[in-house]
Amino acid sequence: MTARVRALETILSEKGLIDPAAIDEIVDTYQNKIGPQNGAKVVARAWSDERFDAWLRKDATAAIASLGYTGRQGEHMRAVHNTPDTHNLVVCTLCSCYPWSVLGLPPVWYKSPPYRSRAVSDPRGVLSEFGVALDPHVNIRVWDSTAELRYLVVPMRPEGTDGLSEEALAGLVSRDAMIGTGLAGRAP
Repeated sequence: MTARVRALETILSEKGLIDPAAIDEIVDTYQNKIGPQNGAKVVARAWSDERFDAWLRKDATAAIASLGYTGRQGEHMRAVHNTPDTHNLVVCTLCSCYPWSVLGLPPVWYKSPPYRSRAVSDPRGVLSEFGVALDPHVNIRVWDSTAELRYLVVPMRPEGTDGLSEEALAGLVSRDAMIGTGLAGRAP
């Protein structure tokens, strides 16, 4: 795949149809500026501000927009919160609907047919493959993202993080945790 992308980029560059520097800037923007750190900041705010968390539960689109994260497939959002009894997992069974403005570029596996089908038929097995082993009593709720509504999983706040700043809390939140295929990191 990487070789194909390079070959395509080379051909398009040689024909003057794209500027490789512009492509690099777009990728850098989605990976490092718009990427999952935006969603991590949303989660950290929800963990540290009860009023924001209540707003996020009621109107995730507006709460997320209040932090400046809008646009590209993030127009209609819903936040789903993990609890000791329920773990949430997001998938788009039809295509690859994904909130770019909050989570950055979608991972390749998110768009793959095996993930899209198995997340629904065998979510516990999929989570196990990602290294997430949940107690058997934990219910797994699968959310099917669509063009009309995309989801953000708010993972459970790790124990021992009470004194951490929002910035430090955001550092504990990965893209996978906000999709549901991971858990929030441990406190330092």
